[in-house]
Amino acid sequence: MARNIMLVRARYVRYAAYRAAKHPKYSRLLPALALIFVALVWGATFVLQADALREYPLYAFLAVRFGIAALILAAIQPSIFKKLNFDNVKFGVAAGVLLSLGYILQTASLLPADMGGTTPARSAFLTGVYVILVPIALSFMKRKLPNWGVRIGVILAAAGLYAISGLSLGEGGLADWVRGDTLVLLSAVAYAAHMILLSFQKERHSTSTLAVIQLSVIAIVTAFASTLTGEAAGMPSGQTVWMALLITSILGSSLAFVIMTWAQRILAPTTAALIFVLEPVFGGIFGWMAVGAVVPRELFGAALLIGGILSAELIAAKRLEKKGETFKPALEGMPVVANTIEVKVAGDESEGACQESVRHIRKMRKWMQRFQHKRPDDFQI
Repeated sequence: MARNIMLVRARYVRYAAYRAAKHPKYSRLLPALALIFVALVWGATFVLQADALREYPLYAFLAVRFGIAALILAAIQPSIFKKLNFDNVKFGVAAGVLLSLGYILQTASLLPADMGGTTPARSAFLTGVYVILVPIALSFMKRKLPNWGVRIGVILAAAGLYAISGLSLGEGGLADWVRGDTLVLLSAVAYAAHMILLSFQKERHSTSTLAVIQLSVIAIVTAFASTLTGEAAGMPSGQTVWMALLITSILGSSLAFVIMTWAQRILAPTTAALIFVLEPVFGGIFGWMAVGAVVPRELFGAALLIGGILSAELIAAKRLEKKGETFKPALEGMPVVANTIEVKVAGDESEGACQESVRHIRKMRKWMQRFQHKRPDDFQI
């Protein structure tokens, strides 16, 4: 047992030396800027998709978008085919079905106003509610109260939803609430379920392989829905449609996933969490620019929603840093919480011994984080 712990300690000290040499503080600017670019692209997709849906059917648009994204990501990372086993396919299909539901509901909310759609700005802000739903659902599953950051986030998010909805206690009722707003909230529930499922991802699952499988599942599901509903799609045409397809598929899905996987290995969870919160902010800014007006009540509600998301996300990120864990890259949107280390203890050791190993490893992670700013020469075993 002691030998196993010493081996783990030596391995982590070497890793600390490697990371200190490989990723000094000044080198973290590039991944931070790359993640900001990803958040900017995601924010812009709300307006791009809303414009494209005026000229091209919903399901066909999603099928083409995610078909292109799956092909490009598979071409960028051809090694995924070596890990295309039953475990990855089973997990990826389940996650892909949930993600398909989320994208269908969210994209349907961006249909024109005469079809019950909401504005891109409202869709962007309301989508972020899933960040608060995830820890609440996990708390119920574990039968534990959520931490105080999540509780504050729930209060702020509820106040923000109240302000955005235009709810009135008089005869007006839900004055400004439309069908598209309801679809966005339902998509947030689907995204939350998807994130919770991803939190159970194991080390044997390949993140890149799962990403391609999920993209492929969305393309297949939406293509089937397009055929089933009798959409008169045909080949996409027009600059607006193709610009939306290429930006959302290449920059918003394939390239975004590669950037996230790389950047989140370097940046601290709190930094990544702060950057990803910019997605609804950019979405709101682009949405307001598109309509040429800002509703003060929506602006106030959006600020409360962002405050709630920040509260839940940053507290979660801080807790991860203390435990020595990190975010696991999601396909799109804010990342999920997952343990990156799978502990294996050889021999016939008991469960208590395994738990003791985990405690020692977490102590070593915390120790390692304190000294990451040191020079590699300081990490001698």
